[in-house]
Amino acid sequence: MSDSALGAADRQVLVASNRGPVSFTSAEDGTLSMRRGGGGLVSGLAGVAAGNGGNRPIWVCAALSDADRQAARQAPDGRLDKAGHDTGGACVRMLDIPASTFHRAYNGVANSTLWFVHHLLYDTPNAPHFDARSRRDWQSYEAYNAAFADALARDAEPGARAAIQDYHLSLAPRMLRERRPDLKIAHFSHTPWAPPEYYRLLPDDLGVQVLEGILGADHAGFLARRWADAFMDCCEALLHAKVDRTAGTVHHKGRTTRIGVHGLGVDGDDLIARAAQPDVAERARALREQVGDRQLIVRIDRTELSKNIVRGLAAYREMLANHPEWHGRVVHLAFAYPSRQDLAEYRDYTAAVERTAAQIREEFGTPDWDPLILQVKDDYARTLAAYGMADVLLVNPIRDGMNLVAKEGPVLSRRGCALVLSREAGAAADLGEDALLVNPYDVSQTAETLHRALLMPPDERAERCRRLAAAATALPPRRWFADQLAALD
Repeated sequence: MSDSALGAADRQVLVASNRGPVSFTSAEDGTLSMRRGGGGLVSGLAGVAAGNGGNRPIWVCAALSDADRQAARQAPDGRLDKAGHDTGGACVRMLDIPASTFHRAYNGVANSTLWFVHHLLYDTPNAPHFDARSRRDWQSYEAYNAAFADALARDAEPGARAAIQDYHLSLAPRMLRERRPDLKIAHFSHTPWAPPEYYRLLPDDLGVQVLEGILGADHAGFLARRWADAFMDCCEALLHAKVDRTAGTVHHKGRTTRIGVHGLGVDGDDLIARAAQPDVAERARALREQVGDRQLIVRIDRTELSKNIVRGLAAYREMLANHPEWHGRVVHLAFAYPSRQDLAEYRDYTAAVERTAAQIREEFGTPDWDPLILQVKDDYARTLAAYGMADVLLVNPIRDGMNLVAKEGPVLSRRGCALVLSREAGAAADLGEDALLVNPYDVSQTAETLHRALLMPPDERAERCRRLAAAATALPPRRWFADQLAALD
């Protein structure tokens, strides 16, 4: 069947991402239990499954743990839905990539190289250091991407639409194009994109491979205009590609790739419904007992280097030092959930967060006032409770593709919260008019902005928060994903 014979609404949809919609854990007796995840892709695919003429989407993902690998091996050709698992309406193929290959591709390249480049995280006098080991890691990254391309090529019907996600799979669009030139292919970057002068930290040939890999897609999408512009700048500087910024296209080696911006917001109804559950109310009561009637500055992050938690804590400390009138009257709830603890840099950063928090408590705490409550443990219900209670929400990443914390908080705020937001977050493009923007490196500016946010009149704070919530829900995940598919048509 030709592509022209298929209506866009009826064409098969495939998604490829490192993390899939389900994950597994193993009991001592070897019994597997499955957990379904959430997020924008899950929500977006639910809309596809409901409105695609009964043509169920296929989601290709990697096995991330030993339990995942066991489940993938037990399923017919890795198809979890055919093994009887409840995959939420999608056909899920989980790839059993060798653990050593996965580790080198995921930790050695994706998270220790590409993530660091796009978030401008390198301590350049000391890193990066590209050597023979780096090249071996890159070979694993190529093999990892090829495994996805092979699976997509095998599963795709003629003229199908394939949506490939994120920096883990930057080579896959070109690989899939070589295998299946009949497909419509999109790639979406959930991270920022580095400007050319920083992107050139990558070895020349590897930087070219990443760009040409993404240009294998018909459509390359980004969360914000500045990231899309940076990608086009890199294509022009490194590939000498023909870039038309007005039309939003990159022409290279006989192919044209359209460049799009697809902002991502939150599903307000789903978020509010989840926050109304009893476990959230229970966490809220416990938090209120801890903090009393004091004002609350809240932050919710993973202990990810780009999230800038240590500078945020330093800003709170400086605010307390410069404005002693807040002593006993404010509490900082800092929820910093462990991230990538298999990498030494992340373990060291988590330790720095805990050390800084302890210093603040030691310097300012009194028998009847704990100025800072730090939790380094994932607790989603407690997160939702904290959103509802926040007077000020602090979101100060060094650099972020979007940052949905900045959008979730105003939606769940009960009294209206002031948002202190880094200008380097993609969300600043959507929320900057009503947030209080800060330079994430300027601790003193952030400290004074927190002080200003605490002093903001309730009426102004509530009105700003109402507009922030409206902007946060204007681009829900289903629309975000549908727009990417529509761009292929």
